[in-house]
Amino acid sequence: MPPTRPASRLAPTGLVCADDHLAAQAGVAALRAGGSAADAAVAASAVLAVTCQHMCGMGGDLFALVHRPGAERPFALNASGRAGSGADPDRLRAEGHHRMPVAGDIRSVPVPGCVDGWLALHERFGRLPLADVLADAVRYAEDGFPASPLLAATAPNVAGVPGGEDFAVATRPGATVRRPGAARALRAITASGRDGFYGGEFGAGLLHLGSGEYTSDDLAEANADWVEPLSAEAWGHRLWTTPPNSQGYLTLAGAWIAERAGLPVEPGGDLWAHVGVEAARQASFDRLDVLHEHADGRELISERRLAPRAAAVDPDRAALLGGRFAPGGTTFLCAVDGQRMGVSLIQSNATGFGAAIAEPSTGIFLHNRGIGFSLVAGHPAEYGPRRRPPHTLSPVLVTRSGELAAVAGTMGGDSQPQILLQVLARVLHGGQDAAEAVGAPRWVLRRPASTWGFETWEERGTVEVCLEPGCPEAWEAGLLRRGHAVRPEPGNYGHAQLIVSRGEHLEGAADPRALVGDAAGY
Repeated sequence: MPPTRPASRLAPTGLVCADDHLAAQAGVAALRAGGSAADAAVAASAVLAVTCQHMCGMGGDLFALVHRPGAERPFALNASGRAGSGADPDRLRAEGHHRMPVAGDIRSVPVPGCVDGWLALHERFGRLPLADVLADAVRYAEDGFPASPLLAATAPNVAGVPGGEDFAVATRPGATVRRPGAARALRAITASGRDGFYGGEFGAGLLHLGSGEYTSDDLAEANADWVEPLSAEAWGHRLWTTPPNSQGYLTLAGAWIAERAGLPVEPGGDLWAHVGVEAARQASFDRLDVLHEHADGRELISERRLAPRAAAVDPDRAALLGGRFAPGGTTFLCAVDGQRMGVSLIQSNATGFGAAIAEPSTGIFLHNRGIGFSLVAGHPAEYGPRRRPPHTLSPVLVTRSGELAAVAGTMGGDSQPQILLQVLARVLHGGQDAAEAVGAPRWVLRRPASTWGFETWEERGTVEVCLEPGCPEAWEAGLLRRGHAVRPEPGNYGHAQLIVSRGEHLEGAADPRALVGDAAGY
């Protein structure tokens, strides 16, 4: 069955879209109280950190884009953590590892940047007191919240982990979950800022878990930087994203290539699917070779680099990219206020409950974003002290003639740029409304025989095109005819959120795939 078409929300004042209706309503409450879109985004993000620990949390990372009316360009925030000072790739290699451990190993846990991101965003663009912004998150952590269907399905996997006891009750959707340790952490942030978190109960627990992986200096240094955004033109709009170590450049590159390769307007035909797939492959096949924290994002989306890739898209066949071609735990939210400040915010554990390690006193699970590091000696993204790993998080913000046009993002690991390419093409090129674009069935690319969303490009472009149930029938036949490997199957096709600014009105949609999401306005 195709996903249910979400209802668009039109609002003359403000709008918040999130994977959890409790988070969206917290964001709207901040707007009603006179807060900015940044206040709304932080409020919603903090609630998600409590209610959606299976996708994100205070032990994870965060990226954001902010459009402020009248500003020359959006503001880009990189709140992704760095590996600890004790990071030792030689030790991992000596133990026989060829890639970073996925779960149960603290070495795949960079210092979490989420809380630093909240504080940086609130300090620069917030209008409400921080205690007010975090109040709903504190209330849900202390008084309890109903377990969502997705949380109830995954909580048993971590209920026995030290620090995971809060989730032992989440045996069914609707069960009341309380997180007193998370509440203490949130209250410590409102009382003492970042030191209340990184220098408090959570930080002490992280140092103990690390056993030398981190130092107190690692936790004392903020992991939130305001950076120059990347941008590219596509379909009469300017698309913006965060620069490396984010893979956001792939969204821009894919859209640029798709437009120039002749992506049709109508998405129901097989050529639409083929050109989109080829644009994503051409943009991404060398991602593992070129993406690292010091990569030149502007060069990665330069016309000199992308024009030959666009020219190589053949409408009649899948490209050979040269011999052996050289699900995720993430959630996205967006908010727009009455002054048309727009915020695109994405936060993540990487895979589900991340490293499946919790700081035991607060019960905050730690991400495993370190899986983005390479263990190839000398690789520019090699695991090492104080380095940031390549990141799948890919927020996007769209402007037209300097005015806010849209904010969008999705979970989905490696497939985030592919999902955003499809959603943006439907809205900016095809003229669809937000609900139609977000609810439509999708394709995603995966490495052959893989169901894990973080190894797509290990064979440098040899991928299968996975088709979500409900995709147009023409897609499968047309892709097969052009030489693609096709795999129709249920699975993770992202949770996209989208707000489109149309003159005096806002139009938004929360992805029905999240089951409990909401596009909330006032």
